[in-house]
Amino acid sequence: MKAELIEKAYAVAKDRYAAIGVDTDAVLEQLQKQQISLHCWQTDDVVGFERNDALSGGIQTTGNYPGRARNIDEVRKDIEFVKTLIAGDHRPNLHEIYGDFGGQFVDRDQVEVKHFQSWIDWAKENNMKLDFNSTSFSHPKSGELTLSNPDKSIRDFWIEHTKRCRRIADAMGKAQNDPCIMNIWVHDGAKDMPVQRKKYREILAASLDEIMEEKLDGVKNCFEAKLFGIGLESYTVGSHDFYTAYCATRKQMFTLATGHYEPTENVSDFVSTLLMYVPELMLHVSRPVRWDSDHVTIMNDQTLDLFKELVRADALNRAHVGLDYFDASINRIGAYLVGTRATQKCILQALLEPKAKLREYEDNGQNFERLALMEEAKSMPFGAVFDYFNLKNNVPVGEEYIAAIQQYEKDVTSKRN
Repeated sequence: MKAELIEKAYAVAKDRYAAIGVDTDAVLEQLQKQQISLHCWQTDDVVGFERNDALSGGIQTTGNYPGRARNIDEVRKDIEFVKTLIAGDHRPNLHEIYGDFGGQFVDRDQVEVKHFQSWIDWAKENNMKLDFNSTSFSHPKSGELTLSNPDKSIRDFWIEHTKRCRRIADAMGKAQNDPCIMNIWVHDGAKDMPVQRKKYREILAASLDEIMEEKLDGVKNCFEAKLFGIGLESYTVGSHDFYTAYCATRKQMFTLATGHYEPTENVSDFVSTLLMYVPELMLHVSRPVRWDSDHVTIMNDQTLDLFKELVRADALNRAHVGLDYFDASINRIGAYLVGTRATQKCILQALLEPKAKLREYEDNGQNFERLALMEEAKSMPFGAVFDYFNLKNNVPVGEEYIAAIQQYEKDVTSKRN
C-alpha cells in the first residue's frame, strides 16, 4: 500500500476525529507505549521443553497444522519474526516448562533462575521484556488438585514450584528494570460434585499466602480464575468468586481471562467493580466460541467492549494486556499476528472514542445524544489511523503481513516436519 495514500487517509481521519474532540496524534503516542504480552505457547501448542508431552490438566490444544516449534531455538526464532511484523515493543510471556534445561530433566520443584538466564539474555539482546507463569498442569503430580491438595507432600511440591517461579520472575524483572508480571493459575477442581468445597478453598488460600510471604521487588503477581476445566466440570477451587475475594483482601492483581466466563457474559461488566478493590488487572485476551475454546482473538464486540470500559474508566494504565490462546488448527505465526493486531485495533478504537463529549452528555442527562455519538463513533475512520500507526512503525500495513507469513512458512516452519 503506497505510503502517500496512507498519509492522505490519515490526514482526513485526523480532521474528522478533531471535529469530535479527539487528538489522533496523542492517541497514537499512547498506543505506541501499550505493550502486549505475547504467549510463547502459541508457537508449540503448550508442549514446552520438559517432557515433550501433550497438554493435560483441564485444558487442551486442538488442531495439527504443520510447523510446530520443537525446541527453544525455534520458539525464539518464531517470536523474533513476529516482532518484525507488529508495531510497538511487546513482551514474550513464558511458562516455566519453557526453561533452558540443556537436555536435562529438571523437576518443577527444582527449577532455578539459571534455567532462564539465556531467556533473560536473549530478551535483552532483542530489546524485549519478559513475563512469566508457573506451570501446574501436564505433570504426574498434577492430578485434580495441586495447591489445594490435602496431601501435604503433593501440596508442598507445588508450593515450592511456585515459590521458585516467583524468584525467577523477580530475577527477570530486575534484569530488565521493569517488573515481570507472573501469573498464577492452577486447574484444581473435580469432575463430579465434592462435599467439602470450603475445605479445598481454605487450603488453596493458605498455600497462596505461604507462596506470597517472600517479598520480591522485581515481580508483580496476578491470580487467574476459571469457570471449569476439561474433566473438572463440576467444581473449580480457584473460581471467580474465590479469586475476586482473595485479590481484594490481599491487594493483589486479578487476571481477567476472557475465555473463562460463560459465553453469554460480557467480561467488560466486571472491570469497574474489580478496579474498585484490586490494584491492577492482568488481561488474558482470547475468543471463546464454546466456553474456553481459546480461539484466536479477533476484533469482536466482547474484546472491544473490554478496552472501551478500561478507557472510559481512565484505567488502561492499571491493566496489563496479554494474549492467551493456543490454536493449532491454522498457521501458528498467522494466529499470533491476527490476535495481536486485533487487540491493538480494539485498544485504538477505544482510545479514539470521544470520551469527554460522551461524559458531558451523560452528566447533563442527554441520553439520546450520548447514544447517537457512541453509534456514530463506530463508523469513524479508525482503520486509516491504524494503517498510519503501522506505517510509522515500518511494519506491514493492512493485509500485507499475510505474504510475509506465507514466505516464513515456506522458508522455515514447513521444514520442521
